[in-house]
Amino acid sequence: MRININKTKNHEFVYVIKDFYNNGSRTSKIIEKLGKIDELCIQKNMSRDEVVAWAKNYAKELTLKENQEKSDVIIPFSPDKIIDFNYNRKLNCGYLFLQDIYYQLKLDNICRNIENKYRFKYHLDSILSDLVYSRILFPSSKRSSYQKAFSFLEHPKYDLHDVYRALSVLAQSSDYIQAELYRNTHLIKSRNTCTLYYDCTNYYFEIEDDDDFRKYGKSKENRPNSIIGMGLMMDGDGIPLAFDLYEGNKNEQTTLKPLEERIIKDFELSKFIYCSDAGLASKTNKNFNSIQDRAYIITQSLKKLKKDDKEVALKHTGFLEIGSNSSKRINLDDIDFYDQSNRNKLFYKEIPLEKPISERLIITYSPKYAIYQKRIREKQIQRARNMIQKDGKLKKNRKNPNDLARFIEKVTTNENGEIIEEHYSIDIHKIKEEEKYDGFYAITTNLEDDDIQSILEISERRWQIEECFRIMKTDFKARPVYLTLEEHIQAHFLTCFISLIIYRLLAKKLENRYTVNEILKTLRDMEVVDTQYNGYIPAYKRTEITDEIHKVFGYRTDFEIISKKKMRNIIKNTKHK
Repeated sequence: MRININKTKNHEFVYVIKDFYNNGSRTSKIIEKLGKIDELCIQKNMSRDEVVAWAKNYAKELTLKENQEKSDVIIPFSPDKIIDFNYNRKLNCGYLFLQDIYYQLKLDNICRNIENKYRFKYHLDSILSDLVYSRILFPSSKRSSYQKAFSFLEHPKYDLHDVYRALSVLAQSSDYIQAELYRNTHLIKSRNTCTLYYDCTNYYFEIEDDDDFRKYGKSKENRPNSIIGMGLMMDGDGIPLAFDLYEGNKNEQTTLKPLEERIIKDFELSKFIYCSDAGLASKTNKNFNSIQDRAYIITQSLKKLKKDDKEVALKHTGFLEIGSNSSKRINLDDIDFYDQSNRNKLFYKEIPLEKPISERLIITYSPKYAIYQKRIREKQIQRARNMIQKDGKLKKNRKNPNDLARFIEKVTTNENGEIIEEHYSIDIHKIKEEEKYDGFYAITTNLEDDDIQSILEISERRWQIEECFRIMKTDFKARPVYLTLEEHIQAHFLTCFISLIIYRLLAKKLENRYTVNEILKTLRDMEVVDTQYNGYIPAYKRTEITDEIHKVFGYRTDFEIISKKKMRNIIKNTKHK
């Protein structure tokens, strides 16, 4: 509402009027006549300007009162009316918070650039965004993801066949998308690229035959299926940086260099510390990260050390305590580890290695870790005993070095050169050999001046890349993979990669105070009911997490009813960053 001043020959009259539209034409209506201005000046003891200001404020109050009355919505539900046939009334609004990050990453601009290059008719941004939201919230096949997208507030305006066409385009643009995503994440938070973590895993397919891409190799899950491998690079804050796929039977040690070369070129990164586990500690990888401004910190298997180095590493003498100012060397045998105060301490010693390349070998000993390893092994030994039948026969054969059967030995009794008895028993010598390594952990590095504690802290953060793989496999259900064409497979993992970045950024916004399950369950449960009249009614429980999410993103979806106009504004705001 607003005021209108009507002048006549002798007087000025002030009115409160309201504008409205009738059949597309704008008109106005007098709501209240306030009177003559000169009389109001005498009545209220005000000047003309003060009366005009009072009138404007009065019109504003009437507007606020009207809006308040309108907020009390009456929905004309009828107990005699049957709901519409085949109409989905329950819609997910949790995806809006993912969409907010999606558009902050300017993925819509990235898709637009790709569209300009290929000039296809379907809307790539809509397809990619729905694939990403569905992968995080309702992971399933591409067909099911397309169907699930109809449970979002915004329904797909493309067909299923467009999804499969888009997969080929996404695969061809994978390197470009990864590079642009890296640059755009700086708009949300600065990237910690001082240390880059790399690891590999593999994913299985529900097919019997292999092909040029899906090969039979050593599965991380010991499955007899054809697999492909994935190499993932992550920054120091646990946010994925880049990935690549390779044949399932390929040696993973050879996969680092191509991906790292692409990062150096496309991401314009040259100075960083490369960190990985012992499985990727080849001489080639170490040499490649010993040039220019790069360095490495890699875990080292003590069992694979040369005999002399192993003996020195496992000796209980010559240790220093992390965080202690004392330079006195410690013998681990002199410490009472039954004392609880000593169990959380960490000890280390350093051995220079000259061959095949000059580097530092840092050996640590953790009493807490030793107790943990002993407890795990005791359970394994008990299960190994259960593998031996009462008659001394073995229930199963040994499969790999980490199998429980490693604690079982075959015992034979010979007489006159003939075997007269054969049975199985627990291998005490094997157990004693493994006990030597309890509590020990080692890394190698070519950093010359960095202190031990900072090097160990960098190495300890490798758990985040393992968590990335776990999220993709377990929470995003990236496997088994049902796609056949190599381009479609590439696009599938690209959407998983983008989903992981968006989830990680969301977790960072929530200050990593909630688990993956808590966050994803909350977003999946955030549903609203479409009244089909003037709004949406939330159908989810308001919790600490929902309050925090609303606070972080600056809008709420948990009012008793949300008008459709307000919901449209929320959707619009998630897309304009």
